[in-house]
Amino acid sequence: MKKRSFYAAFVASSMLAASAQANDGDVTIAITEGITGYNPYANSAVLVGMTWCQVYGCLTRWDFDEGRFVPFLAEEVRPDGEKSWLVRLRDDWPRHNGDAVTAEDVVHSIERTRSDPDSVSQASVHYIESVEIVDDRTVRILTTEPIATLPNYLATIQITSKAVHERYGARDADRLHPYGAGPYRLVDLQADSHMVLERVDDHPLVGPDNPRRMIFRVMIEPEQRVTALANGEIQIAQSIPPQLRERVDGLPNASAKTVVSAEMMFLAMQPTAAPFDDARLRKAICHAINRDAIIAALLGGNATKLNGPVVEGQFGFRENPQEMQGFDPDLARSLLEEAGYDGAPLQLQTPVGRYTSDRQISEAVVSMLQDVGLNISLHTPEWPVLWSGVQAGNVEFYYMGRGNMLDPSPALAQYFETGGSPRLKYSNTQVDELLKRERTEFDLDTRRGLLADAMDAIVADDAACFLWNHNLIWGVADNIDYTPTKGDRVNGWEIGMRP
Repeated sequence: MKKRSFYAAFVASSMLAASAQANDGDVTIAITEGITGYNPYANSAVLVGMTWCQVYGCLTRWDFDEGRFVPFLAEEVRPDGEKSWLVRLRDDWPRHNGDAVTAEDVVHSIERTRSDPDSVSQASVHYIESVEIVDDRTVRILTTEPIATLPNYLATIQITSKAVHERYGARDADRLHPYGAGPYRLVDLQADSHMVLERVDDHPLVGPDNPRRMIFRVMIEPEQRVTALANGEIQIAQSIPPQLRERVDGLPNASAKTVVSAEMMFLAMQPTAAPFDDARLRKAICHAINRDAIIAALLGGNATKLNGPVVEGQFGFRENPQEMQGFDPDLARSLLEEAGYDGAPLQLQTPVGRYTSDRQISEAVVSMLQDVGLNISLHTPEWPVLWSGVQAGNVEFYYMGRGNMLDPSPALAQYFETGGSPRLKYSNTQVDELLKRERTEFDLDTRRGLLADAMDAIVADDAACFLWNHNLIWGVADNIDYTPTKGDRVNGWEIGMRP
């Protein structure tokens, strides 16, 4: 990719590879998330966002063995005062064009995350006041407040090149010169179609047993993903619906693998919009939903019911024997009467094909809400339309998932802290105080307790209806060694090629 002609030469071959059976060390992954384009800051969905970290490198990453965020493009990330962190970069991971990754690149990337017109990742830098260059490989990050969770946010900031950006401009730098320092280089991309990565053979994080190329293909329809897996066109299929699991397990060349996701599925209700400004109506909606019935009938038991934003195994989980949003239709009707609900029409918006059985689940939810007296209909916009509306704060009531909640602190701040993002427009001074205290607490046990308190307060106010974490089913070909993780991402260094 050092020249335009080299890049262009890859387009035809990559397009062919993206539609044909993989071979020679290629792994094709069918995904349900959209690929928005070449700008790495313009896609905050978990799987694609983490894929950009494989290209450019992010400062930290989640280590599933250690159960914490660890340095990635950085070699050291440590507190250096009450509101100060030192980040020192590795010196053995040059960019794909041979350039070193510098402190200037970190400053540039944080600023671009904040101010790029197409960026949807501003939450990643919300608590960063400024960045100072200490030397060529070291920066000091000054935060707006003491923040123990900064490594969480640094895992979502791709470190792009300031020099390349200034030389070519943002559009051509991203499209024609995507020189990262990650273990894979970008060789082709077509929005909402596919993304092709090639292994950097001398990168310390990968070896010859990892895929030579990874081809991410957007496949919305579950039947399409299963058929492609059966035909050997793909080797990994994201989000197999429960009703197709038996078919996948019956394939001679693949099998189904299950993992409890760290993605919270929930109903979001904007409390700034009537009638959701009445907590009694929000509570009525939550008590009207029979989560057990939906899990059994529509998910085949392949979900773990939530009693708050997280399940066991996620940071801050607290066992609570009292089901705070349990199914109680009589209570729901009573609450609606107390709230003076007058039959005003409501609309639930849901994606179709983005999550397991999302349309069928939303249809069941609408029916349950109608049963308790709500005048409600279902709207199913295309995913890019719905997602952009949610991000802009223009959708009042929607079914959604929030991934990357291994440590849920950033996600909770994004949705439930005053000013965290436009997505929910929720505000509660008690929740604000607890979230601020937990992320400024460096003692893990104390922070865990504060985070659990914050989640209890969020549930008590019915800021959202917390539904379940999917027990995600992935289809995996027999000729690769891959175990899906809670994080809902596919990293090349975690895939082994079998003879």
